[in-house]
Amino acid sequence: MDSDQITGLYGKVSGLAAPVSAHVSEEQLPEVRIYTVTAEWIQTDLVRNSRLRYSQQWTLIADSNNHKSIRTVLPPGPCSPLSGELLSELSPIRGLRAVVRETGSQQLLEIWDRHGLRKSLNLSALNIHGRVYDDTQFGCLSWSECESKLLFVAERSRSSSAETRSGESASRKDRSVYCEDWGEALTSKSVPVLCVVDLHHGEVHVLQGVPQDVSPGQALWAPGSQAVFFVGWYHEPFRLGLKFCSNRRSALFRLSLDGRCECISGDNLSVSCPRLSPDGSTLIYLQGSVFGPHNQCLSVQQLDLSSGKTSTLLDVISRPQTGEFAGVYEALPSRCWSADGQKVVFSSAVRNWKDVFMVDRGTKKVSSLSDTADVSDLSKVYGSWKLLTVQRDLMVVCCSSPNLPPTLRVGFLPSADETVTWRTLQQPVTTFDYLWTIFDVKPTSDEDNQRYPGLDFSSILVKPSRLFCETGTPVVVFIHGGPHSQFPAEWNSTTAGLVELGFAVLMVNYRGSTGFGQDSILSLIGQIGSQDVKDVQRAVMASLQSDKTLDPKRLAVIGGSHGGFLSCHLIGQYPDSYRACAARNPVINAATLLGTSDIVDWRYTSAGFQFSYDNIPNAETLAAMLLKSPITHAAQIKAPVLLMLGGKDRRVSPHQGLELYKVLKSRGSPVRLLWFPEDGHSLSRVDTQVDCFLNTVLWLNQHL
Repeated sequence: MDSDQITGLYGKVSGLAAPVSAHVSEEQLPEVRIYTVTAEWIQTDLVRNSRLRYSQQWTLIADSNNHKSIRTVLPPGPCSPLSGELLSELSPIRGLRAVVRETGSQQLLEIWDRHGLRKSLNLSALNIHGRVYDDTQFGCLSWSECESKLLFVAERSRSSSAETRSGESASRKDRSVYCEDWGEALTSKSVPVLCVVDLHHGEVHVLQGVPQDVSPGQALWAPGSQAVFFVGWYHEPFRLGLKFCSNRRSALFRLSLDGRCECISGDNLSVSCPRLSPDGSTLIYLQGSVFGPHNQCLSVQQLDLSSGKTSTLLDVISRPQTGEFAGVYEALPSRCWSADGQKVVFSSAVRNWKDVFMVDRGTKKVSSLSDTADVSDLSKVYGSWKLLTVQRDLMVVCCSSPNLPPTLRVGFLPSADETVTWRTLQQPVTTFDYLWTIFDVKPTSDEDNQRYPGLDFSSILVKPSRLFCETGTPVVVFIHGGPHSQFPAEWNSTTAGLVELGFAVLMVNYRGSTGFGQDSILSLIGQIGSQDVKDVQRAVMASLQSDKTLDPKRLAVIGGSHGGFLSCHLIGQYPDSYRACAARNPVINAATLLGTSDIVDWRYTSAGFQFSYDNIPNAETLAAMLLKSPITHAAQIKAPVLLMLGGKDRRVSPHQGLELYKVLKSRGSPVRLLWFPEDGHSLSRVDTQVDCFLNTVLWLNQHL
C-alpha cells in the first residue's frame, strides 16, 4: 500500500464512532412505560482533522406491569451534532438541559427546555471567573434539587485580583511570576474555584471558604442544596501531575454556601469520584494510598451522612482468584446507584477483560453483569464492557472486542439470582474478520518475584483470519504504557489497522498491569527494566511456540511512554530478536528524566526508592535509575528505531527520545525522529495520530 491507502485504511478503523456518555429518562403512560435513552458519541474525522461529537436518541417501550421487560425498541432518530459543547447535564425533574458552550473566545451557559433556548449567560463577559473546566479530573456540571442553581468548576479570575499597596494591579505586578499547574494535559489548570449560577437572577458567584492549600473539583450538591461536596487535591510544597495518577493526597470536603468548610474523609489518603445515593443518605467514593504506584487497586468507601460514619464497601484485592472479581481500578460513572440505593454498579479490569459489576451493599457480594460466560468462540464475545450510566435501574453500556467495534447495549439491573437480558441498540457499521486469543503466562522459577511469588500475567494475540504470506505472519509486539494500566480485549484502532495490513499484534499485560490484583502492581516497584522486560519477552516466546503461523524471524515492537521504555529495552537486551522498533515519547534515561517530569515521585518509586518532597538526588539513586534505563543497552541495539516525540510533553520530556536519537546517530544505527511541537505525552491530536500510524506502518514494511 502507498501512503494514501494506508491513511485511508486508518481513517476507516479510527473513524468508527464510540459512545462516551448516556442519559435515561422515563415516562409512565396508562398501558406502557416509555424509556428514552440519549447517547453521546465521538467520531474521528480525518477530513476536518478533528473529533466530532453528536447525540442520538432511542425510545424503549416496556410493559406497564413489568417495566423491566422491553417490548419494543423504536428505530433511533438522526444524529444531532453537538457543536462547541464543553459540558451538558439534564435536570432530574423537569428535563431542562444545561450546556456550557464555547463560541470563539467566549464561553456561554445555556438552559434549554422543550420550547427552545430558555436562558443564556455569557460567562466570559461576566468576568467572575476564568475558563470553565471540562476535563474529567476537576470538571462537573451539577443541578441543585430545586433546579434553580448550577454548580461548576472554573479557573480563578486573575483580572479580579486585589490592588497592591502601590496601586499597581496585582495581575501586572505578578505577570512574570511562575504559576504552578497540575501537569501533563492539565497545564491550564492552576487555581480552580467552585462557581454557582443562580438561574432566577442570572448571577454567578464564586463560593468562598475552600482551604487555600487545596484545589477543588468533582463537586456535587449536598441534600437540600445548601452545601456542596467536593474533592480537594493538596498543593503540598508543590503540585505533582494528576493525569493518570490516583495516588495524589486529597480529601473529601463539605462546603456550605455561607463559607463553612469541613473535611469529611481521612488524612493522608487519595480520594475521588464522590457519588450521592438517590435518597441522599449515603455518599460513596474511591480511596487509595498516597505515593507508591501512580495507579492502583482502590477501595470503595461509603459515608453515612446522618451519623458521619465511614465504612468500606469494597476493599483492595491483593491477589484475586482465577475468574473472580479483581478489584476497582477506574473511575466510577457519574450515575452508578440502583434506584433503591442498595446496589452500586461500575466497570473494572479483570486480567485481559473489562467487565461490569454490581455490589450489594447489604451482603457486599460482587456479581458480574456481562454475558461473556461462554468464551468458546472469542469472535462473538465482547471482551470489554464499560458502564456509561445506570438510571431507573436501566444500564447503558459500551461493548467491544478486538474484532468488534464499539456497540451500544442496554439491560435492567437483575433481581436476586437473575441474569441480565441485554438488548443491542446500535450495532457498529462494520465488523472485522480477525482471530484473537489469550495466552496466560507463568514466569520461570528464576524470573519469579521473591517478594510476590506465584504471580502470572497474560497477553492478547490478534491476527488476520488468513495468511498473507506463506512464510508466516509478521508479529508486532504492542506494549502498553503506565506501567500500571491495561490492554483489555477491546477495540483498538492501531491494532485493527495493523491486522488489516497483515500483521499479527501481541498486546502484553505484564506483571504490574491493572486487573491482576494489588500484589501484581506492587511487584513491579524497583523492578522496572528487568521484570517487565522479561515478562514481555516470555510472552513473545510463548505465543511463537503456541501459534506456528507466526513468523519468528519478523518481529517488531511498538509502544508509548513506559511501553516505549520497554520497547527500547527489548531491542537492547534481545538485539537478535527484533527487526524494527517504533516508540512514542519513551523513557530512555530515568536519571536525566528525574528533574524534568511532572511526576517526580514516580521516578523515585519505580526505581525502588522512597519519595519525599525534599528529596535531593544523590549518586546512589542516579546510578540505580541509569542502570534500569534503556540507554545502558543502546550499544547493543541493531533494530532500526522510529521515535515519535511531543514537543509539549510534561510527563516524559522529549529530550529523552532525543538522547537515544543522538546515541544511535553517532553509532550509524538506522533511526528516524518525528517531532510534533504542539502535542503532549499522549500524542492525541488527530493529525498526529495519523502521522504516527502512517510512519509506523511504512517503517515496519521497510524493515520487516
